[in-house]
Amino acid sequence: MPTSPQLSAAAEGFLAENQLCTFTTLRPDGSPHVTPVRFTWDGEAGLARVMTAVTRRKARNVLATPGGRASLCQTVGGRWLTLEGTATVHEDPLRVQEGVRRYAKRYWSSPPEPPGLVVIEIQVDKVMGLI
Repeated sequence: MPTSPQLSAAAEGFLAENQLCTFTTLRPDGSPHVTPVRFTWDGEAGLARVMTAVTRRKARNVLATPGGRASLCQTVGGRWLTLEGTATVHEDPLRVQEGVRRYAKRYWSSPPEPPGLVVIEIQVDKVMGLI
């Protein structure tokens, strides 16, 4: 079972703010794909979640590289935090529903729900930042 990274109270608070971050995945040719997203952090499970459609480039990149790495970086002024880990796309309705619930709690509104809504889960094993 993966070990969840231990974050300070300041880092946990920062990840609860209503902010965007950049999400980086790797295209099949190895080049980075960086896009702004909203995400949620589950400190107990060490999971970051990104809601998207299965047809979007970020989901396709993760699907093309099972066990591949991804990163999220939230930055506000001089504060920043990067979460890195193994990314997996999930279509399971219960996992998607949990992603939607957490998104609505953090951002005070439901995420867009396009056809093919999935949740990308990043099992975080590396954290860097300046809080």
